Amino acid sequence: MVELKSKKSLSKNKNILITGSAGFIGFHVADTLISRGFKVIGIDGMTDYYDTTLKKNRHEILKKNANFYAYEVMLNDKVSLSKIFKKYNPKIIIHLAAQAGVRYSFKNPDSYLDSNVLGTYNLLEEVKKNNVEHILIASTSSVYGANTKLPFNENDNCNLPKSFYASSKIATEAMSHSYSLLYCIPTTIFRFFTVYGPWGRPDMALFKFTSSILNNKKINVYNFGRMKRDFTFINDLVEAIFLLINKKPDKPENRVQKIKNDSISVAAPWRIVNIGNSEPIELTKFISTLENILCKKAKKKYVCLQPGDLIETYSDIKLLKSLTGFKPNTKLSDGIEQFVNWYKEYYKIK
Repeated sequence: MVELKSKKSLSKNKNILITGSAGFIGFHVADTLISRGFKVIGIDGMTDYYDTTLKKNRHEILKKNANFYAYEVMLNDKVSLSKIFKKYNPKIIIHLAAQAGVRYSFKNPDSYLDSNVLGTYNLLEEVKKNNVEHILIASTSSVYGANTKLPFNENDNCNLPKSFYASSKIATEAMSHSYSLLYCIPTTIFRFFTVYGPWGRPDMALFKFTSSILNNKKINVYNFGRMKRDFTFINDLVEAIFLLINKKPDKPENRVQKIKNDSISVAAPWRIVNIGNSEPIELTKFISTLENILCKKAKKKYVCLQPGDLIETYSDIKLLKSLTGFKPNTKLSDGIEQFVNWYKEYYKIK
């Protein structure tokens, strides 16, 4: 579970709706808000992209608290989604539900269109109709695509995605901007950089590497180890999300143009914020750190760069620090150790 460093709090009379609440990040965000006294409505479709038992176990933990209301609903179910909004009238939305994974998008692009694009559209329609005060939407560092300028800045061009996953998240960002502009909806886009930690996803490198090493199986080392990732520990990510909830973008004043006798803001109350550690780590160092913590060497299979993969990610987090005063700071070794401890306890490994 996550212990927030900040003592700042939100108004506790506001219901918070979290999509993807049985997912890795959604679970931690929901757990933190519940522990601080907020009423959280969690929506998750429980798709089988990875082991649904893990998702159900996360939700069972959350359900132990009376301030958590769980719904197993796909965002494509417009009728059920509308009923949830009418029942709880949430004022803050944290949209974390998505079909994740770069490589999976080459095999199953339909699921990305359905979940990431259509699902987000349905959610935005409900937000438009229900006087939501702030919607916060998860995106990804993958949108930076073929950019070569580092570190990645929120104002960089993102017109060169390298996977359909990235394309679907760019579409999500663009749709949210249009709704923010047209209906004056305060909107924050998070661009996450390789999040890891306890209760992580089985398709992510740390989970796969840990499982393979402990079971004496080979791990695939992509691009022959010549890759770097900006790893972000889950506690730091949740802290950043929490602090940004109260930092909703304001509608620009005195910047209005007339269009057919209607007023429309020239600039939307909308912003993008990178959330990362701002410290790229080589894949070889990542693996050696894990080996040291496990006290066991990995059996490595060196392979080429996979389609859709970025060679390096590196977050510019000046905006995050400016808005919140916070900088993710968990050391890689500390974060990996916490994951390994959880993994061994969860799977009962001595």
